[in-house]
Amino acid sequence: MPILLGAALEYQSLRSAEPKLLNDVPETLARPVRWVHSSEVLDIAPLLSGGELLLSGGQALAGVTAERQADYVRDLAARGVAALALETGPALPEVPAAMLEVAEAAGLPVIELRQVVPFVGVMQEINSLLVSESVEHLQRGDQASHAMAAELAHGGGLDQLLAVLAERTGASARLVSPSGLTLGAAGGTFSSDDGSVTVVDVPVRGVLAARLEVKMPDGGDAGLARVAGERSVDILGLALLQRMPPGLKELAGIELMRAINSGSQEWQLQQLGPASGFPVDGAVAAVVIRSTSAGHLRPAVDALLRGCVPHSASYANNAELIALASLGGSATRQMLLEALRALDVPSGSVVAVGPTGRGISEAPWSLAEARRAFDLDTTGRGVVDADTLAVELLAGESLDPATREGFVLRQLGAVVEHDRLKKSELMRTLAVWLDTGCNTAQAARELHLERQSLHHRLQRIFELCGGDPRGSGRLAALHLATRLERL
Repeated sequence: MPILLGAALEYQSLRSAEPKLLNDVPETLARPVRWVHSSEVLDIAPLLSGGELLLSGGQALAGVTAERQADYVRDLAARGVAALALETGPALPEVPAAMLEVAEAAGLPVIELRQVVPFVGVMQEINSLLVSESVEHLQRGDQASHAMAAELAHGGGLDQLLAVLAERTGASARLVSPSGLTLGAAGGTFSSDDGSVTVVDVPVRGVLAARLEVKMPDGGDAGLARVAGERSVDILGLALLQRMPPGLKELAGIELMRAINSGSQEWQLQQLGPASGFPVDGAVAAVVIRSTSAGHLRPAVDALLRGCVPHSASYANNAELIALASLGGSATRQMLLEALRALDVPSGSVVAVGPTGRGISEAPWSLAEARRAFDLDTTGRGVVDADTLAVELLAGESLDPATREGFVLRQLGAVVEHDRLKKSELMRTLAVWLDTGCNTAQAARELHLERQSLHHRLQRIFELCGGDPRGSGRLAALHLATRLERL
């Protein structure tokens, strides 16, 4: 059985910290804890996989803005973290009320640790129990998978394979197509809307072919359902491939996306492109979606692309979905961006669109630029347009860090120093003002400032950097410096 959060708080190593739940998230104490982890890194969320009890001393949180604190708890909630436990003390006397409100709205329980305890002791006590449980799950999952493989070798169909899985785990199981059609079932009946149902994607040659739904009876082990389901994916994929092999054009599209992803030679792309429907010399743009639900998003993304571009192909790999869109005629890159901005994606998902490639041979470059744009984007949300980061992408590839830093300091060193000493935001103010084409009204709106406040900030910036740059020929250099400073 998994360790629930309420039980974890009762272990001696954690109870001695005098934990106190600070916000109201439904069924907090019934949340399963998959692992206990400690970190002071604010960008830890992408490295987590969900279900963690995260311990933090609060030092890093105490030194950042309220906006950054809010982003921190939102990101943890989006990753499915079981709870955040913060140690209060000299560095963080109390947990900020605004951050608690954001965490509660996002569904992340926050626990105050009112006494200092060695985090390593907490992790050793609880994680040792979780490791023992995980080993047992893996053993039983492998046993189920081996039995299903034997059944498949003897000609068993989907119903027979699922019956083996149900017998070995004590669960009900069914296989459902992406459109919702039941392909096979075993055990009792259940609704996929039930929150206790574990869902595992079953791909065939990189394409989401079905979803395995596993439901444990009341009081059953959901962790076993997840592990056994994941161990069964390959066997079920083979069974589906025997039942409904993909067409040649679909296979060519899958191989094309694999070749683009691996950076294959140009001649391979020029062979696979036409076979999958892409003209050799036609304009293309790559799309990358990073999400914990990448496989689930693929049907929606395919439907969206069919509606706005002449041809497309996609490929799901772990937590990343990549796609290639053919552009031309009435289909523009701007239309693609607008369509993706309207796509309904889970919280924490990010989308990037690469620059336009002049033919199928430039598709790997467009994909690589889209991925690099993720690293340069500062928002972490919405659709990232690589074209708006062209300066940063070029500089990151062509200029070494010392050259970039030297240029920034020569142009705007006094502004950088002012921000460091005064904790001000003059660099961000200047960057937004320049990005809007020196439009003071628009910049004030984007910065959420009164126009007069923005004028005061700009006046201070001009004093620090040698006067108003408009009409002096210095605008381009200052704008470049603000863009390089983001790197």
